[in-house]
Amino acid sequence: MTTRYRVEYALKTHRRDQFIEWVKGLLAVPFVLYSEPTGVFGDGSSVRDMAAEAHRRYAEIMRDVELMIDDHMTRQGQDNAFPSKLGMLVPTAGPFFTRLPLEAAFKYQDRKRYISSRRYVAPSFNDVRLVLNSAQIMAVTGGALQLATFDGDVTLYDDGQSLEPSNPVVPRLLGGAVSDQLQDLLRKNIKIGIVTAAGYTTADRYYERLHGLLDAIAEAPDLDPIQKHNIVIMGGEDNYLFEFSPSSPHRLAPVPRERWLTPEMATWSEADITALLDVAEAALRDCVRTMNLPATILRKDRAVGIVPRDPEVRIARESLEETVLVVQRILEASALGFVANSTTNTTSPNSSSSNTHRRAVSNTTRPKVPFCAFNGGRDVFVDIGDKSWGVTVCQQWFGAGPGRSIKGENTLHVGDQFLSAGANDFKARSVGTTAWIASPAETVELLDELADLMQKKLS
Repeated sequence: MTTRYRVEYALKTHRRDQFIEWVKGLLAVPFVLYSEPTGVFGDGSSVRDMAAEAHRRYAEIMRDVELMIDDHMTRQGQDNAFPSKLGMLVPTAGPFFTRLPLEAAFKYQDRKRYISSRRYVAPSFNDVRLVLNSAQIMAVTGGALQLATFDGDVTLYDDGQSLEPSNPVVPRLLGGAVSDQLQDLLRKNIKIGIVTAAGYTTADRYYERLHGLLDAIAEAPDLDPIQKHNIVIMGGEDNYLFEFSPSSPHRLAPVPRERWLTPEMATWSEADITALLDVAEAALRDCVRTMNLPATILRKDRAVGIVPRDPEVRIARESLEETVLVVQRILEASALGFVANSTTNTTSPNSSSSNTHRRAVSNTTRPKVPFCAFNGGRDVFVDIGDKSWGVTVCQQWFGAGPGRSIKGENTLHVGDQFLSAGANDFKARSVGTTAWIASPAETVELLDELADLMQKKLS
């Protein structure tokens, strides 16, 4: 048989979000029917009429999708329920935590991006992604949001950089002289978790990356002690927890595992963890040798990966993605590990897998170890666990009491890696709502939008 299937899967399918692609396809129809790119210059009234008609049709489609999600939500918790229309049209769509006001979100983004006024460029993947972000922000404002978690690289700061005091994200999280309307998260008593793949075991390394925010919190005169402690750092996806400690020279104090491990995580044996990392390391070595990658193996306490031998040399993206897929397949086939999303069909940016991977743990005679194989842009790492567990720990840590956690509909995770494979933020969809951003600048815009909506609803 030819390699066409492998090409289609390895180079295309895992690089797409099927729900977003489906919505984009729906919007392509009115673009073709109502846009009139007949000339570079046209009559002003005809251009306005064209934009108005396109806007009306786009908004109607978003309203139709919104209603389909509502119907999908009424069926998602029912056993043996007939599949929803959305489920039949987009089989990979999983359950949703909140309803999404897509029509209102589209109108908001259309005022910013003038999507309806374009005559040559159809609504794009990024247009739909940002509409979904706005819809999710609208859904969690008004008192619903209790916990906001953030990825680090490319979300809070540029790849490989640090969160400096001058970073515009800092006042959005902390508060201060941004504008009279902007309300910060900590002052609103919203908890913050920074859930990063960086697997450091000591506080000084996290302080080095996040010192701008941590110092600002420690020195903020109008944050009370409780508010200052409403932030935690979860490192290595879900392996190292640090709480805020203003008296520490690094503003952070490590939290012993026994204080924060969930009951499911406590079943992962150290022997199985070591064995899984051994298999992953062997697979990575095989990839380095087979593709002659200019990389070296880096083994950590709860992770193993490849990094460039020369920091100035970038490994080809295709080689990194091939490595992720190879290692993931090998580990899935082993008797030790499973990928959290291998048992789910979730692809929509705010959908959930109903903790399917947790049921998989309890239904095996010997608990398997969940892992996350992902492409970090310059490297590839395999971590024990994934961000769904990291966000879950944050939900449990800030819960209202023993055995109580913040719910998924009250949680928002912001990250940049939500593709179905080789992306570590993808797993967070199973435990909370999400927002998919593409740069730290988009995170700033998202936080401004969130603050503006919160202020309007309070008013």
